Amino acid sequence: MRLHTTTVLSLSALAVLAVAGCSHSSAASSGPMSSPTVPVHPNGESSLARAPMSSSELAKRLLDESDLGADYARMPQRPAQHDDVSVIGCPALEKLGGDAGTGVSLVFPRKAKASFTYADGNNSELTEELYSDTAAKLSKGIEEIFDAMVSCPTYQVVSGSTPITVTTRNMPAPRLGDERWSLLLTFTADGRSSLIKQTAVRTGPVVVAISGSPSQVDAHLHKAVAKATAVRLTGR
Repeated sequence: MRLHTTTVLSLSALAVLAVAGCSHSSAASSGPMSSPTVPVHPNGESSLARAPMSSSELAKRLLDESDLGADYARMPQRPAQHDDVSVIGCPALEKLGGDAGTGVSLVFPRKAKASFTYADGNNSELTEELYSDTAAKLSKGIEEIFDAMVSCPTYQVVSGSTPITVTTRNMPAPRLGDERWSLLLTFTADGRSSLIKQTAVRTGPVVVAISGSPSQVDAHLHKAVAKATAVRLTGR
């Protein structure tokens, strides 16, 4: 079975590792976060305006170096990857891959992305992805992806000639936005392991997805959600 890495949200971190190779990271989670949650209406939906945002508007809401600090440097945007990634041993992801091939609920055309390197000596990266669509489409698409990942505690990914063993574990997510999902993924190849946390938060018509070492994701998730979902004042 083949999955296109450009269409499946939860495989974004996986695609980076498959192309660049696994790099060892020993960072650990910084523990529960205590920042305030994003305001939510009594009906359960956030205060963010419900109309989807354009890709250009999303791009303005990405984190930048001034948000992250001096130890972070923005990476140049990688050219779109068209290589396929083979996933072995996960029927749910095989089914999801079929849906991705037809563009059902998994391709969000309004999107923006930024990746940063962190000067911690491990060549670690932090990636933020923003997506916008109707709340219903985002909720359905993201939940399908995370459910598929969690359904397979261990599976294998092959990109080129390098097999990567992936283990997944569902994680509690901080109470942010209207819906939230979080996974801890361990990628192992050639005797080296990399620990990646991926957390996604939906607030109205916007999804914020952060991937990186657990400590980096925990440190920057709240500010990413706050910046991405700030109420639009122009024309409101």
